[in-house]
Amino acid sequence: VQLVESGGGLVQAGGSLRLSCAASGSIFRINSMGWYRQAPGKQRELVASITSGGTTKYTDSVKGRFTISRDNAKNTVYLQMNSLKLEDTAVYYCTANVVVAFTLISSDYWGQGTQVTVSS
Repeated sequence: VQLVESGGGLVQAGGSLRLSCAASGSIFRINSMGWYRQAPGKQRELVASITSGGTTKYTDSVKGRFTISRDNAKNTVYLQMNSLKLEDTAVYYCTANVVVAFTLISSDYWGQGTQVTVSS
């Protein structure tokens, strides 16, 4: 199973970016999906998560600005980031809890990370 992220980059404060993360491989089912971020010198933190049924959760600092969504047919999760702030600068990682085909064992998988830089 592989998770491939895209959509990071450099944006001015107040701008928007949309991150995408596509899962591929021997997938039977994907349970929850989510986005974490890690800023320099800080611990990795959960930004947003979404269940297979569409229930979402957000860390307080992004509520009202970020929106997580998923396309189950495409095994893809998105993170729409609006009103970006300097403190949103970080490497963003997607994660998914995947039930692997044939084995039916669930495990957490991670993407390689994508840099988001917000400038003033």
